Amino acid sequence: MIDIGVNLNHPQYIDDLDQFQTDLISHNIQGAICIASDLNETKLISQVTNSHSNLWMTAGCHPHQAKTWNQDSEKELEPYLSRAIAIGETGLDYNRNFSTPEQQREAFQAQIHLANIHSKPLYLHERDAHEDMVTILRGLKSTTTQGVLHCFTGNISELKTYLDLGLYIGVTGWLLDERRGEDLKDAVKYIPDDRLLIETDAPYLVPRNIRPRPKKNHPKYLPYIAQELANIRSVDIGLISKLTTDNTKKLFGIS
Repeated sequence: MIDIGVNLNHPQYIDDLDQFQTDLISHNIQGAICIASDLNETKLISQVTNSHSNLWMTAGCHPHQAKTWNQDSEKELEPYLSRAIAIGETGLDYNRNFSTPEQQREAFQAQIHLANIHSKPLYLHERDAHEDMVTILRGLKSTTTQGVLHCFTGNISELKTYLDLGLYIGVTGWLLDERRGEDLKDAVKYIPDDRLLIETDAPYLVPRNIRPRPKKNHPKYLPYIAQELANIRSVDIGLISKLTTDNTKKLFGIS
């Protein structure tokens, strides 16, 4: 399996990458995609992943940091785009509005344009902004708007809308949260085999069925999510592993 969503900038990872890699290998995780949320993280992740062939990077600006996006941002990201396998994490987050909706939409549209120019898939984030997200993606749709909706937590109706846009769907340990994951459990039954991706969003969203419960998440816990997906979809975990790995390689062009 490949974890399509890890926040490698977390100090506990950066400070001990050797252990991070050891844990990956010992749990049969082939690799991880490391998410950038702004220019500084893009720079840091570029340096770290450059010496690890099983770690890949994105480049972009998270909606929380959209207020930092300006007329120079695209040019500042350019040096890292040859190594980046996707543009993002970008999108809309109206849950906390650390940047205004207007700032978020401006940064999001600019990054869609950047993805189109460089023929990169989009690495998408959405919270409480489904309608605006869909409107923007439909309005700016082009031949290169492939991408993944990272950490999908929505319902069946929202899922179908994103699938109609041609997006892949990333599923996290939210699936194992009995307090808020019921809509997602219903929805994941309807993700086509060729659109399913799997991720931890580590160090966040620790699967709640791990005992003893760790303090932080890690790609080594990906099998817990895969097993729950297998149970819900009534298939073997080996099939989930194969499907998600094949889909990851296809979408992001990695081997």
